[in-house]
Amino acid sequence: MKQMEEKILAEGKVLPGGILKVGSFLNQRIDTVFLKDMAREIAALFVDSGVNKVLTVESSGIAIAAAVGMEMGVPMVFAKKHKSSNVDGTVYSAPVHSFTHNSDYNMVVSTDYLCRDDRVLLVDDFLANGQALHGLIALAEQAGATVVGASAAIEKGFQGGGDSIRAMGIRVESLAIIESMDDTGITFRR
Repeated sequence: MKQMEEKILAEGKVLPGGILKVGSFLNQRIDTVFLKDMAREIAALFVDSGVNKVLTVESSGIAIAAAVGMEMGVPMVFAKKHKSSNVDGTVYSAPVHSFTHNSDYNMVVSTDYLCRDDRVLLVDDFLANGQALHGLIALAEQAGATVVGASAAIEKGFQGGGDSIRAMGIRVESLAIIESMDDTGITFRR
């Protein structure tokens, strides 16, 4: 998505440690007009996949996943990073390591919200080393659901997460794939 690349170049900031700050339009402050464009693009990519549920992990992925769910006319479910008192009953769970926060957590989703008949599209804001998506895949597998694909607004191709998921036979469509980035610039995969 050329528009995503332009937005990253105009508003993104490369921080030390391989972090791309895009809080001005994707994470903390959300450009809602652009969010709608992103959702429309992702929905169009997966229109023939029979998606009946969008799955993400809290919290930064919720906005884009909800927008994709609305565009596709299907529910969106998000995995919580920790089982809390408002998650009752049985859950599917998967351990995950967060690249951004350099911490481990156990993502959970209620067994009431994922089932064998689901055809799930995984959606997140970033795809770096792929740990969050691998966790979501594990949750879907526990439910017996079918993962029809995955999409990220921004993929850090140089970290290999998207390629590892593609190697599993899962279709991955990212709106922009960054091949390399540092304080001198950003190069996109072509």
